Amino acid sequence: MTPKERIYAILKGDSYDRPAVTPIFMAWASHFIGHTYRDYYLDGNVLVEAQLAVTRAFNIDQISAISDPWREASAYGMEFEYPAEGVGRPKEAFIKTRSEISRVKRFDIENGERTKQRIDSVRKMATEVGETHSVLGWVEGPMAEYGDLRGVENAMLDLIDEPEIFVKAGEVIVDNAIAFAVAQVKAGADMIGVGDAAASLITPDMYAELVLHLEKKLIEAIHEAGGTVKLHICGNISNIVQFMPDSGADIIDVDWLVSLARARELTGPDVTLCGNFNPAGVLFEGTPEEVAHAARECLNAVPEKFILMPGCEVPPATPEENLRAFCPCDGCLIREELKC
Repeated sequence: MTPKERIYAILKGDSYDRPAVTPIFMAWASHFIGHTYRDYYLDGNVLVEAQLAVTRAFNIDQISAISDPWREASAYGMEFEYPAEGVGRPKEAFIKTRSEISRVKRFDIENGERTKQRIDSVRKMATEVGETHSVLGWVEGPMAEYGDLRGVENAMLDLIDEPEIFVKAGEVIVDNAIAFAVAQVKAGADMIGVGDAAASLITPDMYAELVLHLEKKLIEAIHEAGGTVKLHICGNISNIVQFMPDSGADIIDVDWLVSLARARELTGPDVTLCGNFNPAGVLFEGTPEEVAHAARECLNAVPEKFILMPGCEVPPATPEENLRAFCPCDGCLIREELKC
């Protein structure tokens, strides 16, 4: 099977030759080809080169356009300082007061510098490996983007004091995210990741009543455009994971703080789960044997409709042998489980 065929067989519940493996590479990939993380997220050609390099080196099943959380925020007009390592640092909040919510407007996805760059990167990756590999585009979810523009602490207070402000801004945020996601699908992404990290910080009622319908609107639009969707809410999603299948996502990423067996119990048998061993305490700090053990535990916990990866991004400076330990490549320590 090709990597793309493998992923979609898993999603459909069909037979497949081995479990798919899709670690999230960002800063690690840039260092792998001798560039800074800033090079990676500000230069689309570096991103493509880095993603192709890790996809081939570790024989993974999906290539990804994920880079940093600020692409959409920069298109709204938010300004940043970009250090050589680490994500960009906002110069100030874009929405400093609730009266400035009107600043959240529709923008030109195709011509925003950083949004256009991601679309172009997706197109180049799809041209290079899209026939054989899944190509993952990426957009920020409504809660994450609102937190980016407003500041996470103020965003939390808004949800408590004046949730209608979030809902008003969220509708515009989702309309922009739809346009951004659809443009990536047209450029060759077969799947879109929706990163809504800040949603792990709110109560289950807030998520179900204020955020979920916005995620659902975004995901429905991606499906209509012909793409599949993985919903990535990093952190402890124990209190909301039971609601996440209602978003319509095809894949739900489960971070290491949540038991995979419990996540399966709460989400039901139909959605594909993806995760979930500790990217810091195991992948970065552990031995190859410890990584392999953790990967085996994941595969045993969710034997069906499951894709293997660390719970979140591969940390910079992770030893290469630790990555090889769970990937279907030279140095793999779980060959029997991966049937490779």
